[in-house]
Amino acid sequence: MAWRAGPTPARHPMPCERTALFLFAHQDDEFGVLQHIADYRRHGVRVACAYLTDGQARSARAAQRNAESRRVLQRLGVAAHDIAFAGEALGIADACLPLRLDCAHAWIGAWLDRHSAPARLHVPAWEGGHQDHDALHAVAVELAAARGLLGSTWQYSLYHGAGRRGPLPRVLAPLAANGAASLRPIPWRDRWRNLRCCLGYPSQRATWALLFWPVAWHYLAYGTEALQPVSPARTRERPHAGALYYERRRFFSWPRMQAALASWRAALPPH
Repeated sequence: MAWRAGPTPARHPMPCERTALFLFAHQDDEFGVLQHIADYRRHGVRVACAYLTDGQARSARAAQRNAESRRVLQRLGVAAHDIAFAGEALGIADACLPLRLDCAHAWIGAWLDRHSAPARLHVPAWEGGHQDHDALHAVAVELAAARGLLGSTWQYSLYHGAGRRGPLPRVLAPLAANGAASLRPIPWRDRWRNLRCCLGYPSQRATWALLFWPVAWHYLAYGTEALQPVSPARTRERPHAGALYYERRRFFSWPRMQAALASWRAALPPH
């Protein structure tokens, strides 16, 4: 695996008036943090989630994908009114988040301000898996730094292509360059529940034909979810050596990502 274990996050209940925030690029990205969401709710902590692309795809309408993620989150105890489909409202198309960074930045900033003193903010990892994941990470980390939230902001790995050739990504494998991984053990009964949740995206059969068995193997062999700290400096570095997964799939390129981030940062007001 491409990560090393750090201290396990505290498992004691947090004050109920605080909120755990989760940012997702796509409807189904929650698969990387199903256990954390369930544990927060089990401890009485409010969970609020937001999706920053519209979910529209060749194989599915946005409403269908929204409904699939809503069902998964509600199964874990998330209230319907705490689930926001911002990408649909903003018209940010799937795979186009790097081109709408200013729009995402404004919306997420307002969303953070509506949730004062969040317990933790969770964002997709900086790992070169999908261009939307990396774009959302960069925006969220910039906002966390501006609001003094870096110490309570964590990144979760979904998939990437480091050390791999061909079409299959590495799944739930945090990059060592992102820092020590804090591992959360998943009880067996929750592993089965989480795997059933991963079957809850019928509109994304093609994607899950690639992801499901690696995810199932990870649950059965390791049975953990990992979080890592974040760093603004890291978002100015290539996620890993070699071709990024989104480059191998010809979805996007690292030079385009660098240019999009540089243009967006140049327009930001100073902290």
